[in-house]
Amino acid sequence: MSNTSPVKFGTDGWRGVIADDFTFENVRTAAAAIAGYVLAKEDPAKGVCIGYDTRFGSPAFASAVAEVIAGAGIPVQLADRITPTPALSYAVKHGGAAGGVMITSSHNPAQWNGVKYKASYGGSGSPSIMAEIEGLLGKPLPGGKAAKIELVNFVPPYIEAIEQFVDLDLIARSGFRFAIDCMYGAGAGILAGIFSKIGVQYVEIRANHDPLFPGINPEPIEPHIWAAQDVVVERKCDAALITDGDADRIGAADEHGNFVDPHKIYSVILQWILERKKWPGDVTRAFNTTSMLDRIAARYGRRLHEHGIGFKYVCDLMLTEDILIGGEESGGIGIRRHLPERDGLLNSLLLANVMAEEKKTLGQLVERLQQEYGEHQYGRIDLHIPDALKNATIARAKAGVREFAGMKVEKVETLDGIKFWLDNPEAKSKPHAAKTWLLLRASGTEPLLRIYSESCSKESVKKLLEAARAFAMGALG
Repeated sequence: MSNTSPVKFGTDGWRGVIADDFTFENVRTAAAAIAGYVLAKEDPAKGVCIGYDTRFGSPAFASAVAEVIAGAGIPVQLADRITPTPALSYAVKHGGAAGGVMITSSHNPAQWNGVKYKASYGGSGSPSIMAEIEGLLGKPLPGGKAAKIELVNFVPPYIEAIEQFVDLDLIARSGFRFAIDCMYGAGAGILAGIFSKIGVQYVEIRANHDPLFPGINPEPIEPHIWAAQDVVVERKCDAALITDGDADRIGAADEHGNFVDPHKIYSVILQWILERKKWPGDVTRAFNTTSMLDRIAARYGRRLHEHGIGFKYVCDLMLTEDILIGGEESGGIGIRRHLPERDGLLNSLLLANVMAEEKKTLGQLVERLQQEYGEHQYGRIDLHIPDALKNATIARAKAGVREFAGMKVEKVETLDGIKFWLDNPEAKSKPHAAKTWLLLRASGTEPLLRIYSESCSKESVKKLLEAARAFAMGALG
């Protein structure tokens, strides 16, 4: 029998609109499928860890999940406070749990919430695991004696782990001052606590827990980071470190208030790891991520793996290949020797570490990248459009497109969405400039079309994104 439930596990679990499809009934359905998977494929005696973020209803939804899983005879450790997703993943891996469940919708708008499954290795469930869980939706659980639910604070061991991953003494001696933007999310107080302990100056903003995320989506990209961009200039900070709603993604602003996109953050961290740390292993990147990473990996003789969009693909490669670091466009970067999981808080500390060791502000680090590897500029727009228009746009793109914004299509790739490589005359006048591409990708779970582009100038990116917007809006004639 096919699954007719509104619960659909996408690239990173299931998300829905609160009180519409994200209801207690459907959350319990998702929890039962997860319990069924743990009973069938894991050692249920190892138990399941459950955490939650600052979203509306998250603690209550987490309790409902705990009741279902414990009711299936699986011991549960339930967070006793708001918990970052990477802290929950750390608890799963280092506590030897059978798996974990995180109640969060990460960077989505306030009306959304979600259920993420974390596998026993402490990362996103692989595509095959998520498919198995989805296949168990609606299937009954065996009866029996309920297991114990224990309240646990998952945060202190996690903080200790990320502190040991960086050189805190070096950061303390650097003299740099940081802005910290928690975006009303689960990362509140963590970086501030670490910096306070080692005597680093900082300004923390939007650290109160507000499930309405007033005026923003808790996603560390423009325009939602305007407060960090303002405060980094006003308070004369050397960088702003920004984490999303559940603190697994990172964004940043430089000392001038300029947005530093996740591509540049990943590139800064990657070059530093390969140059300074010389840790072994390959590099991964998602289909919608900057080609600057390819150039950095090639310079240091590292193999680069390209994969679909969603951190579960990074995690899958980390479990099967010798992967050092992997990441995606939306600010998710993971380092396997820590966790096969993205971690916005760890990556914030790593950025501070890079700045301290290189003795450069964040803006200076980005400028050095552009000088060494050529100018790479990136942009993205999200079109919230009806499914009919979304699907018509993709159909039109598949039917064949010859040009965008006057640039001839040279090649088309369809690994995840439809990616057009374009002949950009501007790039020919710039040494080592980024190759120009445009990607259209329809969400499988929302009425949403995402459009991405990378090119050799901000003007070129803007022109392409607007051309693609017009292409989409005209898809139904």
